[in-house]
Amino acid sequence: MRITFHGAARTVTGSMHLLEVGGTTVLLDAGLYQGRRDEARERNTSFPESAVRADACLLSHAHMDHSGSLPTLVKRGFAGRIHCTKTTVELCDVLLRDSAGIQQRDFEFLVERGVPVTEPLYALEDVERTMGRFAPARYGTWIDVVPGVRARFLDAGHILGSAVTQIEATEGSATRRVSFTGDLGRRGMPILRDPEALPPSDVVITESTYGDREHPKLADTEGELAAIVRERARRDGRILIPAFSVGRTQNLIYSLYRIYKRGDCPRVPIFVDSPLSTRVTQIVARHPECFDDEARAVLGPRGEPFAFPELRYVETVEESKSLNDRRGPFIVIAASGMAEGGRILHHLRHGIGDPTTLVLIVGFQAEHTLGRRLVEHAPRVRIFGEELDVRAEVRTMNAMSAHADRSDLLHYLAPVARSCGKIFVVHGEPNAADALASGLRAEGCGDVRVPSPGDSFGI
Repeated sequence: MRITFHGAARTVTGSMHLLEVGGTTVLLDAGLYQGRRDEARERNTSFPESAVRADACLLSHAHMDHSGSLPTLVKRGFAGRIHCTKTTVELCDVLLRDSAGIQQRDFEFLVERGVPVTEPLYALEDVERTMGRFAPARYGTWIDVVPGVRARFLDAGHILGSAVTQIEATEGSATRRVSFTGDLGRRGMPILRDPEALPPSDVVITESTYGDREHPKLADTEGELAAIVRERARRDGRILIPAFSVGRTQNLIYSLYRIYKRGDCPRVPIFVDSPLSTRVTQIVARHPECFDDEARAVLGPRGEPFAFPELRYVETVEESKSLNDRRGPFIVIAASGMAEGGRILHHLRHGIGDPTTLVLIVGFQAEHTLGRRLVEHAPRVRIFGEELDVRAEVRTMNAMSAHADRSDLLHYLAPVARSCGKIFVVHGEPNAADALASGLRAEGCGDVRVPSPGDSFGI
């Protein structure tokens, strides 16, 4: 048996790992790499042939850096089944279609402006073919993946449908248990349940996004958000929030509902300007069985907490454009979470030069993304090929991250780390991955590796 790391190795995005068992191969995730445009294009089009020929895929969750390359693989000939939870299938159905649509719209927009640009990675017909390859599964139920390999999904508590994947792989007389965290959620986060315990494993593949740092306390998050709304309301300014359509947008809506209900700040209008986020929120609202007790307790007859008077879901392009001429105060929540595509780019293009605008960053921003440049307070940024001065205020609120921080990761992994044979640390920038690896060694796991892209190990 071997595991080869093709993506999210010493970087955060583009999750893709290949498990070889006997004469079969199974992909763990097939995500988009996000970063510098040219580098992202190169990585997202240069897949190893072994990934295309894989017999099956086990998908941890629907975020694009884990699922977004599936249509490219299918376009190139991947013919295996894609196993994941039922709600991940529902989310991928909207996320992948939206990805194809955004690529096409951005392509047409840049062509009209005379900006050199390459063809989209895939089209809607490729997504249609991809959706036909999905095989939904229930949490906790063992499924046969390929001969010699079975798997089950455990709740990862990261986003709706996210899973820790437990794999049993048999080759000859040897059986190995491999666990893949995907993206691990935090304990005590709003809406979703906490991650299920990691089962005993021979090999663990773990994310490390925040492996070198701690999040602020969740208890302080809503107070900080209320203070931001109060301050911006006094200035009649707008708040622009780049947010992932899955997870982060719903957590923001939930927190704003709670602080409005308590009267902690003025009830300024909130616009969710993303048809995708609207559809995803509808999916989330349909699955209260995935909620924790606290979230179920606030469910109301009029759709609360995902529907209330100050909240409006923007659908049409015309409605979206009209926000550029609207006087503040108001809040816009729009995808994408790293400001690399979608309607948030148009809002940033119009608002980034306005000192009364606040850009609120509420999640991890990968290297070389527009969101990362804003977090690092770049004085000028490029949006749609145009260099713009940054006069808007930029703040970060990392407490809303849906990723486990260092303490969460060590708490989750330590019981298994002491008995498993190998731990591979992925999905983290080098400092974060190396720091988590050191922490795991201190917990008693002697064989901890931080693989580089293309590294291959016998297990």
